[in-house]
Amino acid sequence: MNPVDYFLIGYALLITTISFIHLIRVDAWWIRIWDFPHLQLTVLAAIGLLGWVALSRNTEWPMVLSMTGLVAAMLYEAWLIYRFTPLHRKEVKYVRKSSADGHPDLNTIRILNANVFMENTKCPDVLKLVEKHKPDVVMILEANERWQKAMEPIESQFPYRILHPLENTYGLLFYSRLPIRHRELRFLIQDDIPSIYAQLELKSGQLIHFYGIHPMPPSPTEHYRSTERDAELLVVGKEVRQLKDPVIVAGDLNDVAWSHSTRLFQRISGLFDPRVGRGLYNTFHAKYFFLRWPLDHIFVSHHFRLRSIRRLPNCGSDHFPILVSLAFAPEAVVRDIPEPEKDDLEETADILERAGE
Repeated sequence: MNPVDYFLIGYALLITTISFIHLIRVDAWWIRIWDFPHLQLTVLAAIGLLGWVALSRNTEWPMVLSMTGLVAAMLYEAWLIYRFTPLHRKEVKYVRKSSADGHPDLNTIRILNANVFMENTKCPDVLKLVEKHKPDVVMILEANERWQKAMEPIESQFPYRILHPLENTYGLLFYSRLPIRHRELRFLIQDDIPSIYAQLELKSGQLIHFYGIHPMPPSPTEHYRSTERDAELLVVGKEVRQLKDPVIVAGDLNDVAWSHSTRLFQRISGLFDPRVGRGLYNTFHAKYFFLRWPLDHIFVSHHFRLRSIRRLPNCGSDHFPILVSLAFAPEAVVRDIPEPEKDDLEETADILERAGE
């Protein structure tokens, strides 16, 4: 074998390893970060295979084994991403954008979720998005006092608010045109990481439960493990499972849609992802097209149908805002609600116990 062959074998070993390493159930950040770039790893695996075809074609067993690893990695990545392509059945069915009689639908809610990046100074751009799309609910993440002051022009349009700016990049501003019948500012796992719970009243009078969350990610600059992030998701998931009324959970989960943690959250909560069967709607990183994945999420109970979902233009943040329009459908048929599998309940209890420690 020549130096090119040795390089290709080393390259294949690296890509195959980081494609599967996240399957190890260890919460250390240097393991959990490999939950994120599976789309990128698919491309890198394909490049390795093309490199073998173009530069080597060596069929000795070390090379064949290495290329087999790349093929396995590509198939695995494709399996993860497949749910978020039009080839997969949609979890949340589509419904028409306007009612049959031409009147505004009283059961519709439009949600604008935006992680604005605390140091971002393009506040007017966010205001323009609110003015253009006229959402019923606006949730601003990474908001500090400066951002709260910058958003004051919309307060006359949103008489119901939960405002908790912070200087630690976890401040939260929640604006609603819909009446808030009950509200809670909560610190579920960490004392400096807020979340909200609100009972919103649609124009029809229907109450819905809304959870806004932004847990801390595992990373060398944020938190050394994923346990606290996962625990916050699961606390909400367990609570949601007990509710019979419509539920929406939204926010920057600092986790990707295909990860074990997010899928566990769905099975524990029984909620659906509107992106399944439609697209990835990558919201991070807005400034690097080759490093993007879906970090900002909106999950819904079986009571809802989707009217539209859009990734909006960047407003100076490292996240794209996302706009989702949902329709409460009281006639919706209940089917295929996600249920806990195997040892999901034991794993949930273990994560919550470790976070409590």
